[in-house]
Amino acid sequence: MPLFRGGRGVKARGGQRRNMAWMGNSGKTDEDMSVPLLTQLCLLNLADNMKNVWVKDYADNYLDQYHFRHIMGPFNILPGKLVEELTGLLCTRRQLSRAAIHLLLVPQLRGLALDKCPGLVTSALCGHITARCQGLLSLDLSGAQRLPAEVLSETVRCLPALRSLSLAGMHCDRWVIQTIAHCCRSLQHLDVSHCHLLSPVALLPLGGGAFCSSSACPSSSSFCSDPSSSLSAPLPPVPLRSLLALDIGFGGQEGDCEATAAYLLLSLPDLQRVAIEGFTKACCLIDHREFSQTDVFTDREGVPRMNEVWRERRHRQGMDSWGKKKEGVQPGDEEHEDEEEEEKIFWHRNNVECEADTSGDERPSCSVNQKEEKRGGRDLSQSGDERLILRLQDVKGLTCNFLDSVGRLCPNIYSISVNADDPEDTQGRNQGSLLAMGLQTWSGQLRVLSVHFSAPLVDLLPALQVVGSSLVSLTMEGVKTSPRTPLLEVIKSCPRLRDLLISAEPPTMLQEEQYMDQEDNRDLPRLPNLCFLSLNFSYDHNQMKPVMSWKSLKQILKCLLSGSPLLEKLSLVSLPCPLDCVLQDVLCEGTWDRHFSACSTDFPPMPLSRVQHIDTSRTDVKMTTMKNIMQRCKRLKFVNLSFCWQISHLEWLNCKPIKKVEIVWM
Repeated sequence: MPLFRGGRGVKARGGQRRNMAWMGNSGKTDEDMSVPLLTQLCLLNLADNMKNVWVKDYADNYLDQYHFRHIMGPFNILPGKLVEELTGLLCTRRQLSRAAIHLLLVPQLRGLALDKCPGLVTSALCGHITARCQGLLSLDLSGAQRLPAEVLSETVRCLPALRSLSLAGMHCDRWVIQTIAHCCRSLQHLDVSHCHLLSPVALLPLGGGAFCSSSACPSSSSFCSDPSSSLSAPLPPVPLRSLLALDIGFGGQEGDCEATAAYLLLSLPDLQRVAIEGFTKACCLIDHREFSQTDVFTDREGVPRMNEVWRERRHRQGMDSWGKKKEGVQPGDEEHEDEEEEEKIFWHRNNVECEADTSGDERPSCSVNQKEEKRGGRDLSQSGDERLILRLQDVKGLTCNFLDSVGRLCPNIYSISVNADDPEDTQGRNQGSLLAMGLQTWSGQLRVLSVHFSAPLVDLLPALQVVGSSLVSLTMEGVKTSPRTPLLEVIKSCPRLRDLLISAEPPTMLQEEQYMDQEDNRDLPRLPNLCFLSLNFSYDHNQMKPVMSWKSLKQILKCLLSGSPLLEKLSLVSLPCPLDCVLQDVLCEGTWDRHFSACSTDFPPMPLSRVQHIDTSRTDVKMTTMKNIMQRCKRLKFVNLSFCWQISHLEWLNCKPIKKVEIVWM
């Protein structure tokens, strides 16, 4: 077996560089005055030395001359977790190359994410992955358009230990799904979003039942089963906890999306996170047990009929409830198994950082049945109750209609994404009112809400008042605004927000300059936990600058920026109001506060002191203001000043050497 061994001279130079780097950095701290972890310093040192030491030696002497099945190189002695972190660091810094990834494919690697550099993913690289990293538990190849379905299927077949697989935006087809269903029997997370070669019906093998539909089946050599076994032999469902499959190919016939979604919801008992087409109508179908409508579909696709799957699922739920009651455990306590780990995964996937809280009010603490008792005393252990409860917690792809059915089936949801623009949901009814009524089920427990709502923001306010008290993340897309838009009421309704993202249409009517008196200023809401603020307005490409039609927005922005000391990411794009004066006021207020804080140890941190990412595209900010921000914000890493008409090219050039901050201007 060929080995990769770098020259002694090269290794010596690498050792010298590492020693010099450590000697030069010993005792120093980060720019934000926090001492970096030793592991972080080691990984940064490795990343800095890779290109000119190990990668250069391997690329010059071995990369195109040999085909290694394994490489005995400098990274074999590192734990797999550190190799995974180093790979992610190189991806983030755009330093990962073909030679570097060859060196980092070590047998102890358990997680590999190449979604930030999909151009590196080729058929040859997949061969290296399957040969060297057969113990992979997590693989993310999202966006790799150069990979054909045949190679993808073979790659999946050779990695049976996978628990997480992300193939979003790839050439994934029904044969890849069947390979997954047959070979990846430990898979818990699957993402096939934006796979346009994949129809919703192709997802059926994930739920078990007959292995192939009435359509033609691939050769048995594509699967890891015994070639002599029957391809139509039934399989148990894949133990998925998360299934993401939005924006995939179209179903063959009308109603296929809803029927497929209903079958998967019933046949996958461990699902907690789901994003599939036709979810809302599927919940209505299950809630009303209208399974006869799907008999033609299930017979055509060769899967068990829906009423049989429902009975099996209901029987399993009843047996679990009875078993827990017999053992002296309250019904629903099974939800608490691995609860801490599952919630960490949930918050991480929603980009919401869940901090420890001894009071316990940052996360839902009730089990499914305890929540149901609060809503009417329903208990699944009671005889004669045939109500089915799904374990879903995070749901995307909902519509406003039939939210009552979703609430009855899924009372444990605390993250939801709703499209309130479905034309089938209109029927002359106000979408905001429908949404408010539908969200009543999760009042007091919903943590994450994302809404696409192409109507005035004022119509969305009742829904936010229903669930806003518990929200930590709020996303509103497509909303329309006016100078009288009740943005203050929205903020007041959601006092615990950590993420606030609004993508809106700007006001169309002009408004005279307005100022709020001191009393109103003191009463303006603040979001002390806010970490991510994004206010992005659409604009007319024919205009250089947006129309300043919502000048009262200045006071709201000032209070948000000065009252959010934990803010880390700020995006204010194409604002319909002046921004430069707001930033100047916030900086001046922070300077005064810092002077005052010398006499008070309990004073809050300086505004914008934690910010790392700023985007002020198409606003009136000036370079002098941005210089002040860059000088004061020691954690700042990125600033986007694109199309800021007050900034000239010369000012941008003179500003670049001020600080090690990536500045974008055009």
